[in-house]
Amino acid sequence: MVVYFRTNKLKKQCEVPKEGDRAWGQPCANRLRQRLAELQAATNLSEVSRLPPARCHELIGDRAGQLSIDLRHPYRLLLIPANDPVPRKTDGGLDWDAVTEIEIFEIADTH
Repeated sequence: MVVYFRTNKLKKQCEVPKEGDRAWGQPCANRLRQRLAELQAATNLSEVSRLPPARCHELIGDRAGQLSIDLRHPYRLLLIPANDPVPRKTDGGLDWDAVTEIEIFEIADTH
């Protein structure tokens, strides 16, 4: 899958171990790098586990349209589909099988 980053700073924090360790701590940064490798190895979003430990899932409420992947509590990797247009099923839901590009926009505590 193609992975984009919202900002260069976020990309650097995700890809340079020292920067990630500084931003979120070494255990969380290590898990983040593992999740990025899983995302890049996947062909589409449906190949990313929706069960623990990754638990990739769609968010609701004011974060509708965003997806979350568990890192190390309380942090989550937040992303959106980057396909243009965003692939949808006939019922309007996200077509996980057709999402082949994502944009990572934040690592945050969504709780």
